[in-house]
Amino acid sequence: MPDKDEVIDAINRMFAEFELVYHNQYNKAFATAEKLSYAKKLWFSNLCHIPPEQITAACHRAIRESEFLPTIKGILKYCEPDDTALGLPDAHSAYVEACRAASPKNEQHWSHPAVYHAGKQSDWYFLANNTEQQAFPIFRRHYLALCERVREGEALAPPQPEALPKPDPKPLPAEEQRRRMRELRSKLDI
Repeated sequence: MPDKDEVIDAINRMFAEFELVYHNQYNKAFATAEKLSYAKKLWFSNLCHIPPEQITAACHRAIRESEFLPTIKGILKYCEPDDTALGLPDAHSAYVEACRAASPKNEQHWSHPAVYHAGKQSDWYFLANNTEQQAFPIFRRHYLALCERVREGEALAPPQPEALPKPDPKPLPAEEQRRRMRELRSKLDI
């Protein structure tokens, strides 16, 4: 659990930056000192479990990406790592990568394992034999679900090439070999 005073300090810095960047919206939202005080307490109760550095980074990301004063929910969303930081391509790029990958699919170099798993869940044959209009929505649904799991901290296993079965080191006894040969000849009518 992060230090309470450090989280309070991060929230105070965040509100100071919001006041500078979103001046009119900020003054309208927090018109009185009482409203501001209550808002900071509310934000603290929702952000107290997040490390202060992450709160500060989320604040800066919100300032870069949003024209409007963010909400608590918005800051919580900005606290999550973005897809590019996780190595996840956007859904359409992932779809194109999955469609263009040669077979065997599990031996290809993937930008992220989520692309491979989404393609596998969507069915490689389905992706190869349907139009983008039909296949992309299916792929996107699987891919976005996998991305969500990655954002929540799950590490997806990279695709593994299938291993060949180990050969049986012992040959069959001579009598068994002859029996199988007779069986095979009778099936083939030789």
